[in-house]
Amino acid sequence: MIKIRLSRGGRKNVPFYRILATNSTSPRDSKFLEKLGTYNPLLSDSDEKRVTLDKERVEYWLSVGAKPSEKVAKFLIALGVKGAEKHKPSFEPKAKGSNLKKKAAEKLAKEKEAAAAANAASEESATA
Repeated sequence: MIKIRLSRGGRKNVPFYRILATNSTSPRDSKFLEKLGTYNPLLSDSDEKRVTLDKERVEYWLSVGAKPSEKVAKFLIALGVKGAEKHKPSFEPKAKGSNLKKKAAEKLAKEKEAAAAANAASEESATA
């Protein structure tokens, strides 16, 4: 299976990524089939050189069944590459049924209630 994904380059604390068409079983920074573009996360969002792509080659790889990673799919949709819409990334949590956010919100609410009760008690004792 062919994947379109990022391969990290650059040095420590200065990331630079190549957008590659590669075999899904090959390691992240190893051999690849074709270099399709680059991604420089250090540039501002409005900079046109932040993400560069060879659209024709990306469209070819998508047409022969390559699947982009979630990050690359975002880039393809933002740049208007044909055929990228069907690979729209899903933003559902990985563990289905997980209510971690719900539990965290309940914990914060309990802490606020406890702090409010403590403040009210301290004000009553100060006024008495």
